[in-house]
Amino acid sequence: MLILKNMSDDKKIQKSELSRKEEEILKFWQENKIFHKSLEKPSLKGEFVFYEGPPTANGKPGIHHLEARAFKDAILRYKTMRGYYVRRKAGWDTHGLPVEIEAEKELGLKSKKEIEEYGIAEFNKKCREGVWKYLDLWEKFTDRIGFWLDQNNPYITYDKNYIESLWNIIKKVDEKGLLYKDYKVVPWCPRCGTGLSSHELAQGYRDVKDLSIIVRFELTNERSTYFLAWTTTPWTLPGNVGLVVGKDIDYVKIYHKEENYILAKSRLSIIVGEYSIVEEMKGKNLVGLSYEPLFSFIKDNISGHEKDKLENAYKVYSADFVTTTDGTGIVHTAVMYGQDDFELGTKVGLPKYHIVNEDGTFKKEAGFLAGKFVRDEEVAVDIIKDLANKGLLYKKEKYEHSYPHCWRCKTPLIYFARDSWYIKMSELRDKLVFENENINWEPNHIKEGRFGEWLREVKDWAISRERYWGTPLPVWVNDTGDKIIVDSFDTLKKYTKKSGNKYFVMRHGETDNNIPNLVSCDPTSPDHLNEKGKKQVYESAQELKNKKIDLIFTSDFIRTLDTTEIIREVLDIKEDQIKKDIRLREIHVPSFSSFSWRDYHEKYPKIVENFEAKRNGDESYQDVKNRVLQFIYEIENKYFNKNILIITHGISCRNKRTFFYVNSA
Repeated sequence: MLILKNMSDDKKIQKSELSRKEEEILKFWQENKIFHKSLEKPSLKGEFVFYEGPPTANGKPGIHHLEARAFKDAILRYKTMRGYYVRRKAGWDTHGLPVEIEAEKELGLKSKKEIEEYGIAEFNKKCREGVWKYLDLWEKFTDRIGFWLDQNNPYITYDKNYIESLWNIIKKVDEKGLLYKDYKVVPWCPRCGTGLSSHELAQGYRDVKDLSIIVRFELTNERSTYFLAWTTTPWTLPGNVGLVVGKDIDYVKIYHKEENYILAKSRLSIIVGEYSIVEEMKGKNLVGLSYEPLFSFIKDNISGHEKDKLENAYKVYSADFVTTTDGTGIVHTAVMYGQDDFELGTKVGLPKYHIVNEDGTFKKEAGFLAGKFVRDEEVAVDIIKDLANKGLLYKKEKYEHSYPHCWRCKTPLIYFARDSWYIKMSELRDKLVFENENINWEPNHIKEGRFGEWLREVKDWAISRERYWGTPLPVWVNDTGDKIIVDSFDTLKKYTKKSGNKYFVMRHGETDNNIPNLVSCDPTSPDHLNEKGKKQVYESAQELKNKKIDLIFTSDFIRTLDTTEIIREVLDIKEDQIKKDIRLREIHVPSFSSFSWRDYHEKYPKIVENFEAKRNGDESYQDVKNRVLQFIYEIENKYFNKNILIITHGISCRNKRTFFYVNSA
């Protein structure tokens, strides 16, 4: 319970008796290490495995976290008392959209394009820095609610070991024949520029009011006769390539306002005014009829193999997904922007052509719609006006319905055809349903209700995310379709292109500043080698004589240049074989310029938690690592089968020997 301030008399509200008792219990647990003792006691029933479903520490804990953890804690205490070993491993979710969106807000970025202009490496660095924003608050929250958790040894999703474990899982999924790549319509966030899984999709539905319209599609061989089709997404109409009916549904042709209209008989209530039924037929009798396109964007721009499919377009087809609960009983089909539409289009050979960009704006070939965001109401208005001017609009109205939004950025989603990697969950459906029968659900209705229904209708899991701060999919596919799944870093090294270079890394010789261990990070400082330093370098040069050095790369500091000159003379290296590179410099920490390296390392001990720590204007260990690796990657791709000597500083080579050898692998 919090101690609050009374705004009127500035007196503190006293803690309740219950709150004081809780704190006494917490103190007892901590002083007597009760949680640790629960792990040390004999556990005759073996292990009850529990890994905390990881929260994201760049957001604050909320009441929903307390509620969930209260249930977890009760179960875990019960299992501990029943004789199980319950390690209670903490975890942190440090990847994904929640982290990226926070970084975008801090940097003022609004799209993937802006992220790429800013620089993906720098953006990822910002994401990494931000994931621990509220770590201290989370740890205090965890302790205060009495939730026992091993917070000292958590799993962290950006950690390379965790990433490697995911790669191993994907490899096993592939070995079971459950991993595949396909081109399908997926729920797509145009702002975040990535697809979402069915689970993520379910988290973002909102009730919205959209402009819905009933459109007149004129039959090609029967003028003044129109199919009536209804849509709540007018923006998909420029992508229309077909109409769909239910083969066993009853349809009618009516005479209405001196024109003929075809629609489902049970939907005649949508007709405004008098009409007479001219003809009745089943949906199967309409299949194959042709109609005039609403727009010519696709016809005018499509090319290649897909253009040949135009002969199948602008016709009526049948499918089971057509209903008469609303609309007209005739569904307009834009194969690139609907899951059912896409599957039907693949089956009957309809042309597939995008007139919408990944960011949700219309492409330039969409004429008067070019550059506009598809979900803006003004787009629906523009399309309605255009159809009205052509005499193809029958009716418009506001329609309230549930529409999916991105669960993180709240942008309305669109259904968008993309290629993605999938796990074939549909093949595991029966097994999942069977295993669900063995689970004791509380409350019981979830078993056959929400969760059971989800299992019975389980969809293949789209695992691709076209973002930047996340686990990279370890799948490589060549031009012939052969693929390699990397299951570990050792496997990755096996397939890594090797230059054949051999690297010898050497620290500069001693200077007078090294003796008192003073920080010296200014490249212009007259920090020359002393006599001992010159001797050190000369002795190392003798050891390098039989290494056949082809190139020397050196930091541009005076002490490294002095070292390089001695090496050059002893090994008889030509000037054009020596190259300076500022990425090999000492770590730049000017805020410590009047201090010793001991002072620096006391402030920033060499542990993982400090790898990115730094003062304003200084470099971190991570900054040095990034620039040195960038240098290595560059020369790995530029030189082959060379013996290369790198002359640098202690921060870059971290070795007590004067020089050491590294193979290019």
